[in-house]
Amino acid sequence: MPLWKIYHPEEAFNVADKRNLSERITSLYAGIPIPKFYVVILFEALAEGSCFVSGEPHDRFIRFKVDQIARTLPGPVIREWWIRTIDEIIAPFVKDRGYDWEISIDETPFDLWSLQGEIPPPFESAAEKRWVKENKASPYTLAEKLPVNLILTPGISDR
Repeated sequence: MPLWKIYHPEEAFNVADKRNLSERITSLYAGIPIPKFYVVILFEALAEGSCFVSGEPHDRFIRFKVDQIARTLPGPVIREWWIRTIDEIIAPFVKDRGYDWEISIDETPFDLWSLQGEIPPPFESAAEKRWVKENKASPYTLAEKLPVNLILTPGISDR
């Protein structure tokens, strides 16, 4: 799950901006593909005088704090590409509006996460593909933890 916390001045985003930015962020992850419901975005409005950079008030600053659990980014080239891609997606909401901004991403362990009491299925498994299609968490069998293209031996239990 990517959890985005966006700390921003109160006037930075209206409801339509929040929806548009959320749709852009969600589309980025859906293209991997991961289930859209994995993507959670929280907008945290900061009152004037509540943000300081270098010990000085900075009311034109937006901070993007991202926790990524569903996937990890392998290697420096992909990590740089990912950050640059995020910068492009948020640019109309920050850069183009004259805000300063910062992004940080933490990658937390996949096995310390659940949704509606379900441990998320492995990447590209039959269960994950079903979750993408249904856009919700649901129970799955052991057999569904396998990649879709793997053929099971008949007679082997899936539980």
